[in-house]
Amino acid sequence: MSQAALAVPPWWLVVIFLSLVMLGRSFLKPNEREVLVLDNVSGLLRGLVVGRLACVWLIAVLRCSGRRTLAQLNAFDFIGTVALGSTLPTVPLSSSVAWSEGALALGLLAPLQFMVAWCSVHVPWVRSAVTSVPTVLLRDGQPDLTALARQRITEDSLRQAVRSAGIGGLELVSAVVLKCNGTISVISTSQRGSGSAITGLVASA
Repeated sequence: MSQAALAVPPWWLVVIFLSLVMLGRSFLKPNEREVLVLDNVSGLLRGLVVGRLACVWLIAVLRCSGRRTLAQLNAFDFIGTVALGSTLPTVPLSSSVAWSEGALALGLLAPLQFMVAWCSVHVPWVRSAVTSVPTVLLRDGQPDLTALARQRITEDSLRQAVRSAGIGGLELVSAVVLKCNGTISVISTSQRGSGSAITGLVASA
C-alpha cells in the first residue's frame, strides 16, 4: 500500500476533533463541560479567523524583515525567535488580545531584532554586549577541563556531542566548539583543512 493511500484526509480531522469534544463532555460534570472542553462557538470562530490572520501577518513580517530575523546567531536572536513563537498563539487563544494588538507586537519584534543586528555589525560595544565569544571545549582530541567547567558542560555531554556527529573516538576530533547560540560544532580531523575557521578561538572564554 502506498504512502499516499495511508494519508488521513483533511476532513477526518474535523471528525476526530468533534469526536474528542463529545467524548470529553461525556466524562465531565455538567458544570465543567463548557469550560474544559468547549467554552463557546465564538471562541472556535475566533481561533479560526484570528489565527489565520495572525499567521498571514507573521509571514508578511518575516518576508519584509528578511531571513536574518530567524537566524539564531547569538542569544538575542534566540530570544527574538522565542518571543515571536510565543506571541503568535497568544493572539488567537486569548480573548483579551485583539488582532491589531497582536499584529503590532509581532510587527515590533522584527524591527527590534533588525536594529540590534545592525548595531552589532556597526557598533563594537553593542556587538560585545549581545554576542559572546565561541569557546573551544576540545582541541586535537584533548578535552579542555577548564573550559568545560566554566561552561558547565560535563565530559559525558562532550562525548555525546561527538557521538551525535557520527564520530566514535575523541582522537578523530580536531575541535569541539560551543558557539554563541549555545549549539556545539564538532570538527573532525579530516574536515579541519587549514583550521582558519577556528583560528583565534580561545579555550576558556
